[in-house]
Amino acid sequence: MMSNYKSLLRKVDTFIFDYDGVMTDGRVILLEKGQPLRMANVKDGYVLQLAVKLGYNVLIISGGFSRSMENRFGMLGIRDVFLGVKNKKKVLGDFMDEKGINPEHVVYMGDDLPDYQVMKSIGVPVCPADASEEIKAISIYISDKNGGDGCVRDIIEQVLKVQGKWMSEEAFNW
Repeated sequence: MMSNYKSLLRKVDTFIFDYDGVMTDGRVILLEKGQPLRMANVKDGYVLQLAVKLGYNVLIISGGFSRSMENRFGMLGIRDVFLGVKNKKKVLGDFMDEKGINPEHVVYMGDDLPDYQVMKSIGVPVCPADASEEIKAISIYISDKNGGDGCVRDIIEQVLKVQGKWMSEEAFNW
């Protein structure tokens, strides 16, 4: 882990997150008809919608899929959502090319092996406290929060504070 990772946060303009294991604790309850039921953190949701309002690119790339995920992201104003993804690196590359995003200005938070190649290709790879050892080894910052327990809030809040946008007028409303 890099001791001065905060200097990299000054240029961040894009947040990319995996879902299961990052925005959730990774556990899924399967309902009678097989639909997955996940729990998400409201504090993570608050900062995600704030980042959108402040003009950051916010992207979700997940191997998982459910209508509830789509609904949640829609309510938070996140338009760039890719669910049921098999090859995260290709989706990310296409997105960054289309939007003209500099990989050095990207925070990517992942927790397990499907995130590995993507995290190696961007400037600010980060992870929750309970990420796999391989992901921790390539992360420049490891949150003290587990997946689903505020790790998303942790990294977005840090970026907003470093950039002087944390206590902005937009912060006081949903």
